[in-house]
Amino acid sequence: MGAIPDSTTLPVVTRFAPSPTGFLHIGGARTALFNYLFARHHGGQFRLRIEDTDRARSTDAAIAAILDGLDWLGFDHDGEVVYQAERSARHAEVANALLDAGHAYKCFATAAELEAMRDAQRAAKLPLRYDGRWRDRPADEAPADAPFVIRLRAPQSGSVTIADRVQGDVTVGNAELDDMVLLRSDGTPTYMLAVVVDDHDMGVTHVIRGDDHLNNAFRQLALIRAMGWPEPVYAHLPLIHGSDGAKLSKRHGALGVDAYRDELGMLPEAVENYLLRLGWGHGDDEFIDRKQAIAWFDLGGVGRAPARFDLKKLENVNGHYLRLADDARLVTLIAPRVAVLLGRELTESDRAMLHRTMLGLKVRAKDLNELAASALFYLRTRPIVMDEAARSLLEPSALQTLSEVRTALAAATPWQATVLEEVVRALAVTKDLKLGKLAQPLRAAMAGTTTSPPIFEVLEQLGREESLGRIDDTMMMKEGLQQ
Repeated sequence: MGAIPDSTTLPVVTRFAPSPTGFLHIGGARTALFNYLFARHHGGQFRLRIEDTDRARSTDAAIAAILDGLDWLGFDHDGEVVYQAERSARHAEVANALLDAGHAYKCFATAAELEAMRDAQRAAKLPLRYDGRWRDRPADEAPADAPFVIRLRAPQSGSVTIADRVQGDVTVGNAELDDMVLLRSDGTPTYMLAVVVDDHDMGVTHVIRGDDHLNNAFRQLALIRAMGWPEPVYAHLPLIHGSDGAKLSKRHGALGVDAYRDELGMLPEAVENYLLRLGWGHGDDEFIDRKQAIAWFDLGGVGRAPARFDLKKLENVNGHYLRLADDARLVTLIAPRVAVLLGRELTESDRAMLHRTMLGLKVRAKDLNELAASALFYLRTRPIVMDEAARSLLEPSALQTLSEVRTALAAATPWQATVLEEVVRALAVTKDLKLGKLAQPLRAAMAGTTTSPPIFEVLEQLGREESLGRIDDTMMMKEGLQQ
């Protein structure tokens, strides 16, 4: 049968079908995203299938990690999750139907015979493929009760062209494809059979996946045609490479989705936005939210060249979304990180402080880890810890200036950022100094670092008593300031 008409005439059904042998890889997350957006763009369904037929390598922990990653990203699927391992009886049913119809046959070749066949092909420098030795041979020639596999009787002449929605027309000669195994001698289905049967039974209209599966498409298409089933539209996505053009690896930042959340402190909307722009584009638009992505996404925007993953760009995107994020949400997200850094649980007062100061904190952070670390100084107990850079600012003349700043601040009223800034600026004019000469020692005393939100905002948030107390602590420090 011919290919399914364009998505404008039939309901679209896409699927994401990971193998649960590890975490949800960043490349898999992008594949899920493209399937999700394509289905939502066309008002169709996005289905989820766990391809757990490799029982030796599939784990419940990996399944949980995949489901957790998809949930974090917000890729809600339609219908129940399909577990491939539970459908082996259906897969065998199709293999036997093909056998009965003459589109498949029993192969009794032993493992030793197949290895000898491959050795001969290697010696002759021929492609390694099954030679069809049982294709036209009567099954009754096999020894009684001999084990067998069921192989597809694939076309041997002509060629097949796939009108791939990303790669364009791709043609392969049928002579290059051998008769693949559908059912193993123990009755278990192969990956190729299970995928085709499940896609058909789930009503999948568009198969959107990595281009490392492109060769599989020709084998699967032969099976689809033997069953007389509708053919899906194929779209094979270029793989993701590292920033140096090499195959993506951990050194490039190729981690599980959970690591971007837990270890790197990324927001899901930032990861989604970045993955969307890895191989797909819409003009010069860089920041695209979910609603806009659904409205714009289609396969025509997917490029053929491999996309390059750049962790620095992801961090920049994440910084953008941190600045947009709701302050209360950010407090909830960083609270556990702050508690670990402080070595204690947060009080309601701590959380209130984080909420009040979040606007000034989030504009300088690129991830939740930085955001949590930058907030610590607000919650520390006096005397606060000073880093080396802050200590280096507090040489004798700076301490003298800080003493004068304290005197001026103590007389300020009300204790508001605008008032405090006016007081310190007036002192700077009196002393014929630039404001920074007063602000930097003050910042070191307040934050214990050389960077912070605007210092007068910091003073207001800390309050009069705490601010003056931190200056007093600093003034009392002798050589080798308190740790």
